[in-house]
Amino acid sequence: MRLQLALNVRDIDEAVDYYGKLFDAAPHKRRAGYANFAIDEPPLKLVLFENPGAAERVNHLGVEVFEEARVREAGHRLEAAGILSEVEEETVCCHATQTKVWSDEPQGLRWEWYRVTDDTPDGEALIAPSATAPMAAATAPSADACSDESGTCCA
Repeated sequence: MRLQLALNVRDIDEAVDYYGKLFDAAPHKRRAGYANFAIDEPPLKLVLFENPGAAERVNHLGVEVFEEARVREAGHRLEAAGILSEVEEETVCCHATQTKVWSDEPQGLRWEWYRVTDDTPDGEALIAPSATAPMAAATAPSADACSDESGTCCA
């Protein structure tokens, strides 16, 4: 299990450069306007959305789990507590197929518990970064890259 922090950023290349240096890590996945880092230490999935006009820097928070049962357990727990907002089964979001449950906290911040079931459902190969240039986006984001225009979703 690892926490997810999804941020809206002004410039994706600038953000990838900074966070790569901050965590001494290369992006796990990079597409036009999107990047994610799967960091082992500290256990963090850092997701970046290029969204220069966003009113908030935090897009959403999440908990990535690696077993289907953990998503189901979280869903049952949130439902019993009366704070389950949404369930998504095998949805394509941010260039990955995921099963997830959502909860909206009282001030509107969205939390997701999710499991990636297919990390490249569109068959896109990741492009390795060159030594002198930022990692290039393989393609423009597809219409189903995220669940809505705010970019709230992604793994």
